[in-house]
Amino acid sequence: MKPETISHEAYQNFLLEQLNMHYSNGILVLVNKDWALILKLWLTDLSYVSTLLYSSYSPKGPKPRDPASMLRSYLIFLLTRPTIGITEWVDELHRVPLYAILSGFEPGDVPGVGTFYDFFKRLWNSDQPNKKSKLKQKLKRKKKKKKYKKGEKAPLKKPGVVKRLVDRFLKYGSAKKDLPTDRLFDLFQSQFLSISANLGLLGDLESLSIAGDGTPFETQRYQRSKSTCDCFSKGITACNHPRIYSQPDSNSGWDSSREKYFNGYHLYMLSACDSHYDLPLYPSLNPASRHDSISLLITLRDFSQRYTLSPVQRILLDAAHDAKAIYEVLDINDVDAFIDLNPRTKHNFSTDCDISISDKGIPLCPKGLPMKPNGFEEAKNRKKWRCALTKGKCNSCDNPCSDAAYGRTFHTYPKDDLRLFTKTPRDSDTWNHIYKRRTSVERSNKREKVDYHLESGRHRSTKMHSIRLYGIMMCQHIDAWHSHLKKSFNLNELIFA
Repeated sequence: MKPETISHEAYQNFLLEQLNMHYSNGILVLVNKDWALILKLWLTDLSYVSTLLYSSYSPKGPKPRDPASMLRSYLIFLLTRPTIGITEWVDELHRVPLYAILSGFEPGDVPGVGTFYDFFKRLWNSDQPNKKSKLKQKLKRKKKKKKYKKGEKAPLKKPGVVKRLVDRFLKYGSAKKDLPTDRLFDLFQSQFLSISANLGLLGDLESLSIAGDGTPFETQRYQRSKSTCDCFSKGITACNHPRIYSQPDSNSGWDSSREKYFNGYHLYMLSACDSHYDLPLYPSLNPASRHDSISLLITLRDFSQRYTLSPVQRILLDAAHDAKAIYEVLDINDVDAFIDLNPRTKHNFSTDCDISISDKGIPLCPKGLPMKPNGFEEAKNRKKWRCALTKGKCNSCDNPCSDAAYGRTFHTYPKDDLRLFTKTPRDSDTWNHIYKRRTSVERSNKREKVDYHLESGRHRSTKMHSIRLYGIMMCQHIDAWHSHLKKSFNLNELIFA
């Protein structure tokens, strides 16, 4: 049967009734930390889930569990016991009446393990649990992999691949394709991002700033596979027949923070960097071996095709994204790039006069002193620089290189080198003030991996890893709502009035 839509007001009334019935007579007791959980669920309206998943249910058959209650129960699981599995969570629903009531179920009448996994299938916009087929050619053993220095990220395997990918995007365009995660993001954007935006928790929507960064997501110690032939029984140990891999979308990559190779995904996250709560916006699960710069291009393309709440004005990235092709594609899309310079990238820009350009794109006068910025001319799209020793019409230089009372001036044009000549000069107070928020995406990744134990999922498919990831992101927004609004509510008086 098709599910019935239960309004959030009806859920709140159910909550009041059940908590009064079971917790007002002294047999069951609520402790202080329970009130934070109750308020978080009180604020979270999930009634749209039934509408979103309506087409995935058959018109015939038994009456299904309320989709909003199923998702609510999964979020409570992530908020309270993220290190256990779904089987143990069903036991918790039977053991702790509060968890069942907050989910929207009456104590003793909770869904089973199979019901949860049936619900998860409806959140995934594909019939296949992985993006790639499990049947793949046997991976060849490679020579011992090179280890990098502490904190050093693995370089691009193929130099120039970023430029080739950008050129392909610009030449052929990039039509929007359906992704298995589209249903999850539709729910996340309509029920979580939009609420956070209305509360002002994402920053200024008129000039939204985002940050992007990748992080290792380990899902298995070894890449496991099963044979599709009987060669081993015949004494043949080195056959080339395809094998069935349990996690075909993942592979091996370098973890610079742990200084080791790992098997799993490369999680690339976009976050609202002006958010005081470091709130996530859009995730992408890529093979572990993929470089940050490649993941950015793919993630940013998918994000721009789906995110509808506001335009993006600027993006903050670390030195792993320092490639001219990335500056070009961002400039075409009218996004200001704030990217740290990679010391391994060679600088080669010369002028036709006695002024040189530093590695950070700042003009140097004949004495080698950095010139000071003096505004940006929008009409001519150029940055103006002035002698550093000039103030007003007073020049303190002992050997001035210009007879003008105003002092020596110089102009740089972003079109000459988007990487060096940024609209906001590097190392300026404005640049440093904006760029210091880049680490918000790292704090967001920390919340997912450490606080919510993202890697404790023990799943074997991209479907389940994606659902867990989106569930954790939803919990991050719920936590922000609670911190922002908790002083406006007194549920104790409301429930036991």
